[in-house]
Amino acid sequence: MADLGAPVRVSPLIKFGRWSFLAVGVAYGAYHQQRLAKREVGIREIEAQQKAIRDAKLAEEKKRSSEAENKALAELSGPAKK
Repeated sequence: MADLGAPVRVSPLIKFGRWSFLAVGVAYGAYHQQRLAKREVGIREIEAQQKAIRDAKLAEEKKRSSEAENKALAELSGPAKK
């Protein structure tokens, strides 16, 4: 195996810069996540309101379809007219 030698000492300025960028990145990520979470709460409220309206429309449509199907079945199963 090749001898890699002693590790290189990293400048304290570079170490400080790396840790600073890491801390700033974590802080920005937390801020951005908080901002997106607030936006998502608003979107979910709007979707919940729209879901209630959509469910009511679907129930009405299902009721009409059921009535039409029952009417068609009644006509088919009734006595034949001559």
